[in-house]
Amino acid sequence: MAGKRREYDEDDVRVRPGRSSRPRTRTRPKHVDAIDGFVMAVDRGRYTVEMGDGPPVTAMRARELGRKSVVVGDRVALVGDTSGAAGALARIVRIAERTSVLRRTADDDDTTPEGRLERVVVANADQLVIVSSLSDPPPRTGFIDRCLVAAYDADIDPLLCLTKADLAGPDEVLDYYAELDLPHVLVRPDSDLAAVRERLADRISVLVGHSGVGKSTLVNRLVPEADRAVGAVSAIGRGRHTSTSAVALRLPGDAGWIIDTPGVRSFGLAHVSAESLLHGFPDLVEGTVDCPPNCEHTPTEADCALDAWVAAGNADPRRLASYRRLLASRAGEDTDS
Repeated sequence: MAGKRREYDEDDVRVRPGRSSRPRTRTRPKHVDAIDGFVMAVDRGRYTVEMGDGPPVTAMRARELGRKSVVVGDRVALVGDTSGAAGALARIVRIAERTSVLRRTADDDDTTPEGRLERVVVANADQLVIVSSLSDPPPRTGFIDRCLVAAYDADIDPLLCLTKADLAGPDEVLDYYAELDLPHVLVRPDSDLAAVRERLADRISVLVGHSGVGKSTLVNRLVPEADRAVGAVSAIGRGRHTSTSAVALRLPGDAGWIIDTPGVRSFGLAHVSAESLLHGFPDLVEGTVDCPPNCEHTPTEADCALDAWVAAGNADPRRLASYRRLLASRAGEDTDS
């Protein structure tokens, strides 16, 4: 007699749970034991963080931060191995709200890929030191104007630092900015830098400038242990790029921070609105009061009041020319600025 056929029920069925069946939670650990730090340098996904009196700590960005970027100047919270010992690695789990963000683009025109690529230079700086040499290479007021626009847009105080003052006088440059009351310091190879240190005291200052203007030399004089690479100026008046990444350095005596940045050839302003661009030229702002509504302030605007404002001696004609070059550059027109 054939055996009786067995009948199966649900108790005989075993189902392996799928990977997605495990309940997930959006709750993230609060990391109440996290330690605060200050990002000094960024290098290929590794962050050097100052933690106070101890040695700098190497850290990585925690996955829970998502796409939030970490840049030099950020104030962060760390967990893990914060001893600073060789081979130790901590995790950055929080980024404090930034008080300021200095940005630039490779291009002025936001219709180009370069113009749409916005790069954060540093965070939390409260002073932008625009380093320009008075000779070899000569000063470029167009670049200084761009930096001023970026500073005002980021609500950062500007400071003009004129180097190589032993080779040329500053009168021409200072006359160009006479209406702005722009603070400035002069630097010579034999100067004691007392005026510079006074301006930097108790602040986070970011230094920007073309290659070859003496920025790294100035940094080495301010922070001797920095040992920033210094390059010679070429025969055509252009310096070699010597600083390859931004780095924050504490001034002696805990007198503040300076952030040295790589030498740049341009400072794109595609991220700055047209209105903010005008406010980078405070000597021209009042002159636009009599402009018609929606005036674009270009040379083709017949009723633009800026020409009369300059003709009356209220601003330097070179400043208006520089402003209009930036407007043209934003429109994708070729300029020499």
